[in-house]
Amino acid sequence: MDLTLLVKALGAFFAIMNPFVNLPLFLSLTTGQDPAQQRRTAWRTTLFSALMCAVIAVSGSALLRFFGISLDDFRVAGGLVLLTIALGMLSGRGSSAHEGSKAEKAHAADHAAANDIAFYPMTFPMIVGPGTITTIIVLFSQADGAKKVVAVVLALILVLAALGGVLHFSSTIGRHMSLTLRTIMTRLMGMILAAIAVGMLAAGLSKLFPGLAG
Repeated sequence: MDLTLLVKALGAFFAIMNPFVNLPLFLSLTTGQDPAQQRRTAWRTTLFSALMCAVIAVSGSALLRFFGISLDDFRVAGGLVLLTIALGMLSGRGSSAHEGSKAEKAHAADHAAANDIAFYPMTFPMIVGPGTITTIIVLFSQADGAKKVVAVVLALILVLAALGGVLHFSSTIGRHMSLTLRTIMTRLMGMILAAIAVGMLAAGLSKLFPGLAG
């Protein structure tokens, strides 16, 4: 197994799907649910997220080929999306590209009042939004060997397991997780995501414009 890729993929998936950053939203959307129902919602969210990630991992490259998009084109576009999300995390404003616009958030809140929130809005677009989709497609597309594929799959499984655990114990963790800690974690993940986005942009641009590589 490629340990370097494992660490890189683990950092990328955790930064973009960060369970602790999504925890306050989960708690707000499940207000009024009893503990047992909240745990069921947590694991339904994790299951939907895993299924959606698996579909993207399997079909992502084929989808790019269908639309005639090269991996390097997608790296540049995806890098810009991730950079936008990262800058939103660093500034504390969030990013409509990943979290939705104000109108979309309001609709999600209204939806949560009368419907199951496990798929919408928790799985999509909060956990498996454009940023996550981009990261999955790029990492799986560049995993050119069984060992690299195993590394990316393992990283994704570990982050999804962490997501399930955090949401399962959301009420307990929420009581002990201060605003300061959430802010620090969001800024740190924003920096990691920004570095990954710059790496995607550099890799894509160097292939599309070889002269830039010197």
